[in-house]
Amino acid sequence: MVLDPTEMADWQVAEEAEKSMKTCYQLAEELGLEKEELLPHGHYVAKVDFARVLERLKGKPDGKYVDVTAITPTPFGEGKSTSTVGLIEGLGKRKKRVIGAIRQPSGGPTMNVKGSAAGGGLSQIIPLTQFSLGLTGDINAVMNSHNLAMVAVTSRLQHEFNLSDKFLRGRGLKRLDIDPTNVQMGWIIDFCAQALRSIVIGMGTRKDGFMMRSFFGIAASSEIMAILAVSTGLKDMRERIGRIVVAYDKKGNPVTTEDLRCAGAMTAWMVEALNPNLLQTIEGQPCFVHAGPFANIAIGQSSIVADRIALKLADYHITESGFAADIGFEKFWNLKCRDSGLKPHAAVLVATIRALKCHGGGPPVPPGKPMDPEYAQEHLDWVEKGCENLVHHIQTIRKAGISPVVCINSFHTDTKGEIAVVCKAAEAAGARCAVSQHWLKGGDGALELADAVVDACNDESDFRFLYELDVPLRQRIDRIAKEVYGADGVTYTPEALEKAKSIEADSALSKLGTCMVKTHLSLSHDPNIKGVPKGWLLPVRDILLYAGAGFVVPVAGTISLMPGTAATPAYMNVDVDVETGKVRGLF
Repeated sequence: MVLDPTEMADWQVAEEAEKSMKTCYQLAEELGLEKEELLPHGHYVAKVDFARVLERLKGKPDGKYVDVTAITPTPFGEGKSTSTVGLIEGLGKRKKRVIGAIRQPSGGPTMNVKGSAAGGGLSQIIPLTQFSLGLTGDINAVMNSHNLAMVAVTSRLQHEFNLSDKFLRGRGLKRLDIDPTNVQMGWIIDFCAQALRSIVIGMGTRKDGFMMRSFFGIAASSEIMAILAVSTGLKDMRERIGRIVVAYDKKGNPVTTEDLRCAGAMTAWMVEALNPNLLQTIEGQPCFVHAGPFANIAIGQSSIVADRIALKLADYHITESGFAADIGFEKFWNLKCRDSGLKPHAAVLVATIRALKCHGGGPPVPPGKPMDPEYAQEHLDWVEKGCENLVHHIQTIRKAGISPVVCINSFHTDTKGEIAVVCKAAEAAGARCAVSQHWLKGGDGALELADAVVDACNDESDFRFLYELDVPLRQRIDRIAKEVYGADGVTYTPEALEKAKSIEADSALSKLGTCMVKTHLSLSHDPNIKGVPKGWLLPVRDILLYAGAGFVVPVAGTISLMPGTAATPAYMNVDVDVETGKVRGLF
């Protein structure tokens, strides 16, 4: 059957493609994996024992390393995952030995507005249902590991309140004297559940726990997910989990998971999750799926271990970062690459004409509602003005010392005049530019993009970080705000300022990386401000500490670690064929 994405929904395209997909054993053989390195989860999905692969191939040189990021998106996203898959397929068509790495989708957006992040059209990861609905259980492991820490701290609060020191000592415990008003962690769930942003727990009798305020975040925002992304091995993961600060005692001293004696059990939940998941594109190229999304409220990167084994197994490895270059690429650049020691050769900046129109004066694009019909009409002035956002992100990538390639993710409504405006602006800013029709044509539609990326990888690079770790925290935040976001400076709430000063005064904490939290819908902290805002200050309202992951997390604006579900979410269109058991309606 000829797959025509203009006549079929994405899930229907995937369903047809799955009829002829390779088994995980075929993928492993093509990759050169040995039998004991493959850990099958059914016929078409497997985990890969990364430690065995890295040990066997430790003397083999790495392939070319390419990151995929984007311009500031609309609420619908601009096809970054689709473009990542399309590039993998295009390089495959050029007979390159290529592997990709993308992030596992969260149940939140999958059942909300944005979809499952499997790609789209003829550039998708399959099998779609397994990919979209839990995969091999990594996110479930993250939730269990994280929530175990909350069980430990709330249980300890209850028992220390009700029991004597003598009783505690008799069970080998010392009183931690946790401050119930200073518990840093909350609970997590993998849905967008705004009703859980602020809760009260422990209501009832003494047997029902310690009553206190608490909250839920979405699973990808968990420090455990960040640790999964940046860990280099099991020993590293165990040490990181043990450093997690769950709360503070009444004297202001940190209480860690080691203090609560739950770090080992938390790591036990994560042992299998540390191995990357192996899936494939519609055209049969291998792709690792590992770690979570949401670079606006998390690190939002595919994992270091997935990248490391892919670079040993392939000549080209395409890895994905979340959202736009101001947050996804910036964290790839200054956090992930610092932890991994890997240096990228090029970065792909995905843009759509519709997003450029939005930044150039087009009508608002509210989530959950159809695009205004004006976006289907030619508006050269909107596109030209919107290219200021594109150029800003090109400049950010160039500050890292690597070559940017602009990928125009083509829609059928794009006109030749609009595309010409974008190409002119990109090339004037020092970037290659390629028009890609991967959604419509798969790898055949991404040949121009593949060629541009191969060409960019041959450029001489001068990769460098935006800041060194000995730069004080507030200076780092200021540098990110000014050089990446375009702000004039930074303001702090009294609470955030106090925390910043305390971190700067601590010789260990002051050397942690800086993982910013802000909206992905604007270069600024305000999602309603489009283009390239001028004359503004970045308001930092709080600073979180992810000591296990190795991050200080400044929070800017009003963004929440728990997104909300729209009025007409995607789950309304998902169902199961009770005769075949196949899931319908995923996108």
